[in-house]
Amino acid sequence: MFYLAGSIIFTSYLTLAFKMCEKYNVNVFQAIVFNYLTCVITGSFVNGSFPVNAEVMQTPWFKWACVMGVLFVSIFNIVGITAQKIGVAVTSVANKLSLIIPVVLSVYLYGESVQGWKLTGVLLALVAVVLTCYQSKEQHAAKNVLHKKWEYALPFLLFIGSGLLDALINHVQKTYVTEDNKNAYLISGFLSAAVIGSLALIIQYVTGRQKFAVRNLVAGILIGIPNYFSIWFLVRFLKSSPWQSSASIPVNNMGIVLFSSLVAWILFKEKLSKINWGGIVLSLIAIYLIAFGDSL
Repeated sequence: MFYLAGSIIFTSYLTLAFKMCEKYNVNVFQAIVFNYLTCVITGSFVNGSFPVNAEVMQTPWFKWACVMGVLFVSIFNIVGITAQKIGVAVTSVANKLSLIIPVVLSVYLYGESVQGWKLTGVLLALVAVVLTCYQSKEQHAAKNVLHKKWEYALPFLLFIGSGLLDALINHVQKTYVTEDNKNAYLISGFLSAAVIGSLALIIQYVTGRQKFAVRNLVAGILIGIPNYFSIWFLVRFLKSSPWQSSASIPVNNMGIVLFSSLVAWILFKEKLSKINWGGIVLSLIAIYLIAFGDSL
């Protein structure tokens, strides 16, 4: 349960941190790039050395670490934009209800079953995404902002991307990750994200589209350390969990949805309609059914 609690707290912190970035006028993309550089440094410190070398690059899991890095950069940008444009609660629910994707893939790849109440949970989760993302005219007026049409697609892009990332992490930890290489795998993924992000940022610096600011670097550090440990805890939870992955991931996500939504409501005074609250409640029911439907 220690690993589960760590995953919930650190992952929730990340979504909330992006809301703070908006308050302090932090450039999200720069913060994300500096965050991944921080993740590499943090992971190397935890490991005792920088573990990525020519031998590691020949391992069968290194290519998956590189793919994970691409997803890291892409999804983190979507998380940041969605949290600022739509809200923390919506971002958290869309992000974590993506558990449907790894659950379905668990059936295909590992022969786990999804039927009865668990299947009902999967269907309810889809409805919950729609309800939680719904924005009424009153909510628009309260925010004093008119959303562009493309912004409504953000939660659904996050839903797909986060689901693929969770599925990838789960598959690699089941297939390749051991006690000896687990930190090397994480650092390789973060290094891939750092390299891709740094190249894009350097190009933008050179072309004048971005300007460096110390606050972006500080934000990246404050996001990066918890970000490393959010994945660190998740991998260890999936490895030590007493449940199948089709239950472990929903349990983890249920905690994140509830914790981050409540904190956003308390700290940021996010206005949630009855429909949104209904979506959050429905998401918790859905995740519970997916996790424990076989025993009902």
